[in-house]
Amino acid sequence: MDKLVNTVRPYAWGSVTALPELLGQEPTGEPQAELWMGAHPGDPSRADRGDGPRRLDELIAADPEGELGARSVARFGPALPFLLKVLAPGIPISIQAHPSLDQARAGYAAENALGIPLDAPHRNYRDDNHKPELICALGDFDGLCGFRRPAEAAALLAGLDVPALEPVIALLRAEDESEALSRALAAVLTLDGPAAAATVRDTAEAVGKAAAADPDGPYAPYTRISRDFPGDVGLIAGLLLNHVRLRAGQALYLGAGVPHAYLHGVCVELQANSDNVLRAGLTPKHIDVPELLRVVEFAACAPEPLLPVPVGGTPGEELYPVPIDEFRLSRFVLAGRERAVDGDAPQILLCTAGTVRLTGADGTVLDLARGESAFLPATGTPTRLDGDAATLFRATVTI
Repeated sequence: MDKLVNTVRPYAWGSVTALPELLGQEPTGEPQAELWMGAHPGDPSRADRGDGPRRLDELIAADPEGELGARSVARFGPALPFLLKVLAPGIPISIQAHPSLDQARAGYAAENALGIPLDAPHRNYRDDNHKPELICALGDFDGLCGFRRPAEAAALLAGLDVPALEPVIALLRAEDESEALSRALAAVLTLDGPAAAATVRDTAEAVGKAAAADPDGPYAPYTRISRDFPGDVGLIAGLLLNHVRLRAGQALYLGAGVPHAYLHGVCVELQANSDNVLRAGLTPKHIDVPELLRVVEFAACAPEPLLPVPVGGTPGEELYPVPIDEFRLSRFVLAGRERAVDGDAPQILLCTAGTVRLTGADGTVLDLARGESAFLPATGTPTRLDGDAATLFRATVTI
């Protein structure tokens, strides 16, 4: 068992207080957005096995089967297939979508062939992997996920009574759903110049008035966007998407091509080991509209929060089921009863409440406080869990 030393990424959208509170630290006054736990080369965790801290990706590369197990290596390759994070948006995260595996491989190869440096601001593909993800709220968490039905989106925009939005509304009323959504999003993202600025300004004013008249109505979630990103066409793009509010313990799965944005709250995120993002607004970063439109899945959906289900054969474990094997997220709510996890696959354990004691088959003991995490190699032997009023998330793979 390795207690991990993890990196906090200070993106501008991060909360100033949420991650320091989780980690038991004093706020620095600067935004702290994402806590990374894993072996992604962009910011790998570190572990000390007696000879000083070493990068987890290097430890795994030195002995893939010893760290990950032969079955994981055979199935997913000689790298940790997932990346675990805690996200803490203080202002909205960019509207974005992630590529499929085939799209990521092709895009990464094409940008390499063009000689675009991996750290170039205009690069779209920083690795050759897809990035499906699962988020689980640690408290109330607001986000946007997937397209509204075109008729619903048209009605929402029409309700603002902004004449400049009429062309977008007309596009949404096309008979073919996919065509309606794709043409409407393209029209919004290619708005430019003084007319675009005026359209966004008028939309923001109308959203503010509508939300003030009905604080629990459909426009209220968008006031945060108009406040934090004045003049950004992402406000209009966001109105095409469903608003979702998760309560503590509820989760949401996002597959390739699903447009989404996270607005506010704290969540655990488990994803494939990738950092590929195509953005659509609410960001000063690079936006490649043609590539985004190629990646996005233009289909309306009605996102439903996932609730954990008991795992047969593992008392106390609750699983968030997802249609992918590269990552598997489950939760233990410990209340003075000892539990156990098997050691058949690599895993990262994250404590989000209380204190959890891990005891290995050889008697090794490791205590995790709130915000701390551990990497457990695939040893084939179980690890016992003990804690009182404690919550532990388990990230692993399905083999």
